[in-house]
Amino acid sequence: MKAVITVIGKDMVGILASVSTACAEANANVVEVTQSVMDKYFAMIMMIDISRLNCSLDELKGNIESSVPTMTVHVMHEDIFNSMHRI
Repeated sequence: MKAVITVIGKDMVGILASVSTACAEANANVVEVTQSVMDKYFAMIMMIDISRLNCSLDELKGNIESSVPTMTVHVMHEDIFNSMHRI
């Protein structure tokens, strides 16, 4: 089971570290990550393995939002993500 995390907002030091730490504390393994900084804005998409998650996805999202409070965070189960983006 996997989930997709997106994080967008003004760039600052430690975004990736903060999000990764929140995932590790929830026992979610980071499988793949891509990030980009465009002008002063940070954008990241992260795929995580949630098969051993020790909390709900909503709790994980809340923990990530707390760790990067100025960023916009979305957390979505892979099945929902795939359904929404299927043509």
